Amino acid sequence: MPPECLPQRLPRGQRALAPALSLSEADGVRYLHFGSEWVQGAMRLRRPFHLELEYQSQMMAPLLFCPRPSHVVQLGLGAAALTKFCWRHLPRTRVTAVEWEPEVIAAARRWFRLPPDDERLRVVAADARRFVGDPRHRGGADWVQVDLYDAQARGPVYDDVAFYRACRKLLRPRGVVAVNLFGRSFASSRSAISAAFGGRIWALPTAATGNQVVLGFAADLHRPYDLALRRSALAVQRRYGLPAVSWLAGLE
Repeated sequence: MPPECLPQRLPRGQRALAPALSLSEADGVRYLHFGSEWVQGAMRLRRPFHLELEYQSQMMAPLLFCPRPSHVVQLGLGAAALTKFCWRHLPRTRVTAVEWEPEVIAAARRWFRLPPDDERLRVVAADARRFVGDPRHRGGADWVQVDLYDAQARGPVYDDVAFYRACRKLLRPRGVVAVNLFGRSFASSRSAISAAFGGRIWALPTAATGNQVVLGFAADLHRPYDLALRRSALAVQRRYGLPAVSWLAGLE
C-alpha cells in the first residue's frame, strides 16, 4: 500500500512482526510498516473494512465508470484495505490480490482482518510484473488497482510504459486501471501511463498526504467531467460513503 509519514513516536510504540515488518497503533488505528517509519497500510480497529486513508478512497474511483465489476485485480496488498473493501462491499465481484512478500500476506491476515481465500477472494504470492505479463490473465479484469511501493516509499516499484501496457492488457474492453503515485514529481509516471493508454487518463486531485491517483481507460469514455459523471459520483457517495464528489474537484 502506498506510504504516508507518521510521527516518529507513537503512543504504543512498534511491534516487530518479521525482519522487515512492524506494527504501530495510535488513536485507534493500526499501521503496517516495512521496516521504516513510512506507513504501508492502516486499519481503524473498530471499523476494519473502512478505508482509513484518503488515497485509498480515491483508488475506488473506477466505481464512477465501471460500477459493477465482475473481477478486480490488485497489485500490492499492504494491510489489505482495498482488498477487504472490495470483498465486503462488492459482493458480486471476484478479487485477486497480488503480493510479492508472503510475510505481508501473513501480516494482513493476522493483524488486519484479511479474510481467507474463498470463491470470490484469491491472494496470490507473485511478482506484479510477472503476473501482468502472463498471457493467461489478459482480458479478464474490469479494474486493475496498482499500489506498489518499497519500504522507503520509493515507487511505484514498476513505473514504465511496458508495465502499464501489460496492465492495460489485463482489462476487458471498458476496463479501468487506478495507479497510486507518491513521493516525487508525478510527471514521468503520468507520461508513462498516458503512453500506455493512448492518452486516455485522468488524474484525481492530489491528496493531502501528497498521493495522487491516476486512472487509465481501456476505451474512450465521456469527457472527464459532465453531468452523468456527477450523477455517478453522487450515487457512489450515497451507496459506499466515499467522498466521490470531491474527486471531481477542478474538473468543472
